[in-house]
Amino acid sequence: MMGQFFPTEAVVVEPKEPAEFFAWTITQFDSIFFVRLAINLLSMIILLRLIYYRVTGRHDFFLTFFMFNLVIFIITILLNTNSGFSIGAAFGLFAIFAMLRYRTEDISVKDMTYLFLSITIGLISSINQGTALEIVLINAVILLVAFLIEGGVLIKQEFIKTIEYENIELIKPERHDELMADLKNRTGLDIHKVYIKRIDFLRDTALIKVHYRSAKSQND
Repeated sequence: MMGQFFPTEAVVVEPKEPAEFFAWTITQFDSIFFVRLAINLLSMIILLRLIYYRVTGRHDFFLTFFMFNLVIFIITILLNTNSGFSIGAAFGLFAIFAMLRYRTEDISVKDMTYLFLSITIGLISSINQGTALEIVLINAVILLVAFLIEGGVLIKQEFIKTIEYENIELIKPERHDELMADLKNRTGLDIHKVYIKRIDFLRDTALIKVHYRSAKSQND
């Protein structure tokens, strides 16, 4: 019949009780949290101490990598527990932190890669819905690939240095072989590639980036 209204059942939504902020109870930091935290920290120790430090011999970014990882891990755990933090939002958080750069000091591409790995391990350890074994396996795959590449198993390891070079007569394209021979003789490095980054005609110097396959002087 036209114009007839059908009764509908009213849906009663009960108000959600707010969390008691001053309740002296622990709800998020259960045994699962500490298992995830242990996996995360163990993965970071392997990444930084057994891979990054062994290859670069540097420890100046240890605090940065560890704290980025730990802060991402804790924030994601808390948001995931309290507000249904999604994987999409987690990667949005990843992008925000990944865009941060230090203005006082340039960060190399390799260091930025390790920063991305640190953040990624923190995200995987905190938001992965699988078992502890699955989280360990995912982190293990990331660490294994990093070790194979950085350890020179898949490709021969290469290092990069930036040199201020004063003999700018040799930077001409037709004198490339002389430039390579001079750099190898003066540095003692197995240089196989050079790039001219900047030329300063006022000081008669050039800034040259050299690629070499020697482990010598890599810590300088």
